[in-house]
Amino acid sequence: MNFWANGMPAGMLLRSPREASTISDPRSAFTLEAYEAASGTKPAKRVAWETFVAYGKWFQKQLDCNLDQRSVSEVRRNGSGFKLTLADGAVIGSRRVVVAAGIGPFRNTPDVFSNLSPKSASHCYEGRKLCELGKRVAVIGAGQSALESAAILHETGTDAEVIARIQTLRWIGMHKRLHQLGPISKALYSKHDVGPIGISRLVAYPNVMYHVPMGLKDRIRTRAVRSAGAPWLMPRLRDVKISTGRTVVLANEVDGEVRLLLDDDTERRVDHVLMATGYRVNIAKYRFLAPELVREVRQLDGYPDVTAGFATSVPGLHFIGATAARKFGPLMYFVTGTEFASRELASWIRRNRN
Repeated sequence: MNFWANGMPAGMLLRSPREASTISDPRSAFTLEAYEAASGTKPAKRVAWETFVAYGKWFQKQLDCNLDQRSVSEVRRNGSGFKLTLADGAVIGSRRVVVAAGIGPFRNTPDVFSNLSPKSASHCYEGRKLCELGKRVAVIGAGQSALESAAILHETGTDAEVIARIQTLRWIGMHKRLHQLGPISKALYSKHDVGPIGISRLVAYPNVMYHVPMGLKDRIRTRAVRSAGAPWLMPRLRDVKISTGRTVVLANEVDGEVRLLLDDDTERRVDHVLMATGYRVNIAKYRFLAPELVREVRQLDGYPDVTAGFATSVPGLHFIGATAARKFGPLMYFVTGTEFASRELASWIRRNRN
């Protein structure tokens, strides 16, 4: 929950529908609805990130598990097991390590912005207060994060502009009639709401996705999570400048502001560049993993090459969440994927205890 609690800007709403925003537990007892009933929170059609964070903390308390909140400084091999060094210097030995460390370290910073100072450029989920970025902000990207950030900036009085490479913005859920056909709709779309018609149903079965040839699987994964915004953002963006089909080719700091040169030779002068440029999985960016351990893990362009039970080529080492999406499909990027991930991992460990 740290990523959600400290990374999201105020005012952000979950794009996923309510049904796909519940964290999995074995008895389905700790649902979002159960939290709302227990806490007296009024259900909302679109869940605010603050509500989701509170729900996550409540969920953890219901489990009554031994949660050690010390940070892990290093994980390395130790014979047939692992040695974990914690931030306070304590050392723990374990036969098995499951890495579920989220996507925070994988923020994608395009090279053109790499020379800008933190004052002049940031990623949209760094926990910065959007109202403090300046009077003029360029938002880079065309997905939900970019569009919602631009809407929030505009609503706080900031002169925001969205700059996107794609020619036309995409919107999800635009075929409402297909979602209102009862049993037919259920056959076309899964409850997880990941991907368009047909693909949504396929990616709902990660064990099936696992056996899809890698080339086709990559195309399905890319299509399912391509940049798009929720339609409820449209009216909020009505007065926001949006430049599509454009890329920034040069960015530098001049006289206390940022100068952006676009590929059509037009120029922008802004106070801040807000990058909503997504994430690129690369397990080497998990600083707590010893470099030699990372080198032992068979990889696919930065993703661990996981097999059944999310096991890697290093015995006893598992990766779940977004890092497993290259093999098990895009459901692994989302909260709604916790149902499959938890059952698959627990089942594998039960079968391989010895």
